Amino acid sequence: MTAAHRTVTTAQGAVAGALHEDVAVFRGIPYAAPPARAGRFAAPRPHAPWEGVRDATSAGPTAPQAERNLGAIDMSPYFGPGWIPGDDYLTLDIWAPEQRSREGGRALPVMVFVHGGGFVAGSTRASLYDGTAFARSGVVLVTVNYRLGISGFLDLPGAPRNRGLLDVLAALRWVRENIAAFGGDPDRVTLFGQSAGATLTGAVIAAPESRGLVRRAVVQSGSGLGAFSPEQAARVTQAAASALGIAPHSDAFAAVPDARLVEATARLGGIDLRTTTAYDPLIGLSPFSVVADRQPADAVAAGHGSTGIDLLVGTNAEEGNLYLVPSGAYAVSTEADVRAAAERSHPEPDLLLDAYRAARPGAAPGELRSAVMGDALFGAGSWALADAHAGRSSGATYSYLFDWRSRAFDGLLGATHTMELPFVFGLDTARLHGEGALFGTGSPPADLASRMHAAWIRFARDGDPGWAPYDTRRRITTVIGRSWTAHEDLRGGIRRAWRR
Repeated sequence: MTAAHRTVTTAQGAVAGALHEDVAVFRGIPYAAPPARAGRFAAPRPHAPWEGVRDATSAGPTAPQAERNLGAIDMSPYFGPGWIPGDDYLTLDIWAPEQRSREGGRALPVMVFVHGGGFVAGSTRASLYDGTAFARSGVVLVTVNYRLGISGFLDLPGAPRNRGLLDVLAALRWVRENIAAFGGDPDRVTLFGQSAGATLTGAVIAAPESRGLVRRAVVQSGSGLGAFSPEQAARVTQAAASALGIAPHSDAFAAVPDARLVEATARLGGIDLRTTTAYDPLIGLSPFSVVADRQPADAVAAGHGSTGIDLLVGTNAEEGNLYLVPSGAYAVSTEADVRAAAERSHPEPDLLLDAYRAARPGAAPGELRSAVMGDALFGAGSWALADAHAGRSSGATYSYLFDWRSRAFDGLLGATHTMELPFVFGLDTARLHGEGALFGTGSPPADLASRMHAAWIRFARDGDPGWAPYDTRRRITTVIGRSWTAHEDLRGGIRRAWRR
């Protein structure tokens, strides 16, 4: 344990975190019991109390997972180091200001972050999820590990559905019970997530169990239409059982070691999830998602879940580039590839492609293919969630489009998926260029990170990021980039083409 530390008592026992100047950092605090053996396929249970002071100065184990690659690009700043074995991985990390009186003695707003990684990768160990800037801005920042892959999201007879989602809800209950001891306000909790974590965030606010746990939510490049139907999930279950040579039941899966489950996950690509009523919302990029009888956007529109919360939802301008540019597929894309992307995700591909060509006259096939993929994954579901929330919730709705373009990969990477995350976490330009190949030689505006970080904090603190709210009449979206501009019904023609 480090010499400089701060000790906090939780409902389960005392924890000692490390002091770094004016920020106290607590790593690996368990919010649920270790999901070992058959417990991997059970709902999360409370962690047993401990005696003495638990060392929370170093990161703990991570959920079982395989390495996740996206072509010639280092994604470890986003996904972390991969699988660090150990049963006690249902944990969270906390960054808290050492001086707790930033708001005149009032308890501080809390932000709880859910990482992405396609429901199969990621952890709180990722270097970009450093909460120091949040703590120095007067926020208690919490990052959460949850079960991934087969243990977290395979739909199994004999096991509760969406165990990874249940983990996030358990973490929120832990926050509700314990965060005041770290200086946080349990009545001002903002849940925010990116990619798979954003889709989980949407599923949380659509779930009745989330009532009273979340005051606000931020959905960064997620989807309110990203859930698998039970029929789609059953296909994945059968494929996983076949890959392992076992029966499709939780009892059989519980007997399989984690390493074999991880290895089987890597062999689940190529499953056709199209049905008579649904397309694959992840277009083949992951065999796992939340599983639901209705999409989260539809549940929100029907008034289920956390009514009255404030919601900030947005995407990046060139989401699909991450899946095409680093691998070289962007440059060699053809018109046939563009049409295949449209046919894979829309019942009327001609209507969809007419909308894209009208909005992007003269665009090359790579640009069109990326645009269709990005909206199939994130855009259409974000528009649906924003409309559902604005039309039903008594809370405010806000929309953004992140548009700062990286110059990496000969200028092609652009405002791709994940690009906004370092700015949300308030990292400076020098740190950005130290985090892999995402930024190339170009530099963002000097104030972009501080300004975007401050907007997220304003939203968590006051429910207003600093721009006009979104409604179903004007649909105001703020474009965030070298300049910040508000637009009514931005990309309206494409939005209407995706409307169900």
